[in-house]
Amino acid sequence: METVVRLAISVGGSALAAFVLCRAADLLARFADARHPETPLWGLLRRCRTPLFVVVLAALLRWTYPVAAPAEGPLAEHGAVVSRVLLLSLIGGGAWLTVRMIAAVVESSYARYAGRSRDAARLRRVRTQVTLIMRVVTVAVGVIAAAAALVTFPSFRTLGTSLLASAGIIGIVAGVAAQSTLSNLFAGFQIAFGDMVRIGDTVVVDGEWGVVEEVTLTFLTVRTWDERRVTLPVSYFTSRPFENWSRGGAEMTGAVFVHCDHSTPVALARAHLEKFLTTCDSWDGRGWDLAVTDTSPTGITVRAIVTAKDPDDLWTTRCAVREELVGWLAREHPGALPKVVTAPAAEAFEEARADR
Repeated sequence: METVVRLAISVGGSALAAFVLCRAADLLARFADARHPETPLWGLLRRCRTPLFVVVLAALLRWTYPVAAPAEGPLAEHGAVVSRVLLLSLIGGGAWLTVRMIAAVVESSYARYAGRSRDAARLRRVRTQVTLIMRVVTVAVGVIAAAAALVTFPSFRTLGTSLLASAGIIGIVAGVAAQSTLSNLFAGFQIAFGDMVRIGDTVVVDGEWGVVEEVTLTFLTVRTWDERRVTLPVSYFTSRPFENWSRGGAEMTGAVFVHCDHSTPVALARAHLEKFLTTCDSWDGRGWDLAVTDTSPTGITVRAIVTAKDPDDLWTTRCAVREELVGWLAREHPGALPKVVTAPAAEAFEEARADR
């Protein structure tokens, strides 16, 4: 009975002490966040409460459990197992806490940088780099924690020595077997720091228009205009050509083609387009034009050029201009719409001579 009481006091006291310590740290972070609203660091550090509790509780139990555990009996036989579990919990919690703290510092730095910068393209570039760096840090901390956990087992410690002795052969085999994975990995770094494509960029890949939604070390996700997700390996962007409409600024120029009859009053259409664009909210006012770009025996091709501040507004402007030109021709000049000639040539010639 005395042993059970000692163990209950050890576990309960350690949990209570860990809770009080974590609660005090949380209140301190909340106070610092209120005193320094210019930085989100302290607010982000509050997300470390749970891993901090795990680390403190595991550390306290490793200190108090050997004192409270009996020297004989079933509990004493499992003392080594309990100690091993507490050590593994401490290693895992420490890795979890480290990742959370690094993420808080990195996100706080990015938030402060985003608050000072007004360059959207640079912000997307930094965001892409920050995302990939955090993934690398998470993987690195996880590998180190896993290695530290394996070292706690004597059998794995011997195995680790043997693996290190043959690291050269294993490295060659792994490199050949994971050639595709490694190429994607290095391509991910090239994309992040080579400023080829960034989160938020508007791209066209394989004829699909969309916005880059996620960039990882191995794949990239593009959200298309119809809300589909296209997932591509990052090596695709380093080995094949693609369109990036966000490079060098988001402004774009687009064309609208309308097929008309030879009798189309082009000058009036040009004046009407200029008047219409002044009322079009999606047009940015940088430039426009209307000209006949092609002709055929059955009609002409009229091309309207418009500009917009970004791809979304350009699409809206092109659709509005196309609808307006077709509607205006149908209302004001129906004879300017394209015609399909079905009369024989002789009859058409006789009708034309009779009209004279």
